[in-house]
Amino acid sequence: MTRWNRVVRPKLGSLGMPPIRREIRRRFWRAIATGVHTAAASASAGVSQGAGNRWFLDAGGVVPISLTEPSGRYLSFVEREEIAILFAQQLGVREIARRLGRNPATISRELRRNASTRSGKWDYRASTAQWHCERRAARPKVSKLAGNERLREHVQDKLSGPGRWSPEQITRRLELDFPEDESMRVSHETIYRSLYVQGRGALRRELTECLRTGRAVRKPKRRQNVRGKRPLPPEVMISERPAEVEDRAVPGHWEGDLIIGTGQSAIGTLVERKTRYVMLVPLPRLAHLVEGERGWTGRAAETVAAAVATTITTLPGELRRSLTWDQGSEMYAHAQLKIDANLDIYFCDPHSPWQRGTNENTNGLLRQYFPKGTNLAVHTPEHLAEIAAALNGRPRKTLGWRTPAEALNQELISLAS
Repeated sequence: MTRWNRVVRPKLGSLGMPPIRREIRRRFWRAIATGVHTAAASASAGVSQGAGNRWFLDAGGVVPISLTEPSGRYLSFVEREEIAILFAQQLGVREIARRLGRNPATISRELRRNASTRSGKWDYRASTAQWHCERRAARPKVSKLAGNERLREHVQDKLSGPGRWSPEQITRRLELDFPEDESMRVSHETIYRSLYVQGRGALRRELTECLRTGRAVRKPKRRQNVRGKRPLPPEVMISERPAEVEDRAVPGHWEGDLIIGTGQSAIGTLVERKTRYVMLVPLPRLAHLVEGERGWTGRAAETVAAAVATTITTLPGELRRSLTWDQGSEMYAHAQLKIDANLDIYFCDPHSPWQRGTNENTNGLLRQYFPKGTNLAVHTPEHLAEIAAALNGRPRKTLGWRTPAEALNQELISLAS
């Protein structure tokens, strides 16, 4: 064993404590992928909750490593521990290889390349050898957005622009806007990773505020709670709605709801099911009523019915066929709305917001402009019109990456012809 007692690398200075092994990190991220909280994932990986929280925040909630275990051709940490024990017993390379079922050349190469030389003496420790192996296996490479300034600027402009496009909308629209330029291609997952993962050097981290959720980290999918709604008798239930509404074959069928803010403020939202065209309904506070008096916030049933009728009657009658709402008290005056706007009113079943899923999704998009916990009464009708125009100018996957404004315009042309 004397030939192994020489130093095969120069003496290294202190590099600090070796990082936690990848197999432990993989155990942590596998638990996160199942939907558990970081505390439970940290416990399953055998690390502190603080370490788990730090991993999660630094990675932006995005799994930073492959969760696939290395193939059997590579030495594992358990095998390196066995090599360290057998080498400390002064066994030869061939004997160590025989006991581990490995080729002697594999053991010889392991002892030469991953030895510990920090003290100036040659030694072999399993933890140090594993650290050397993982450090050498890293293949850092410049991300596509970091290496393509033109593409990066385009993505940042669309994320932070008035339309606040989603990463998938940007990705799909690149194929239409730059059909001949293959360098202007990027996946939506790459955009998300550039936003969430620190240190990638591509997109600015503050652009996460422009995402629909506004989150700086990716939230694991968990079971969502469904809120119930007040019943509203008398009513026309959704089961009575014509079949043509369900298959979106005919334009003019709408879904509606209120977005609620602080101080009992609200904004009405209307979405056409076929074209996804959005109309925002101003619900200003009523100046002639004293604060606290019934209906002063603009959310009274009569006020909502009148405001919805005023907004939707700006469209041709062929585009006003039906309106589906939840069972909120703001729709108690639905009979008057049916007369004023000349359209049928239908109500979802209790506790069933998915029956107007198009509107629910649109309300989520609108929360980028109207964050929760803010006063919605400060928005003027002109500002609401600008926001609706911005939303109607965003390309949609379900429309073949056309915009809702383009889709509605096509329907108007069809009606005119």
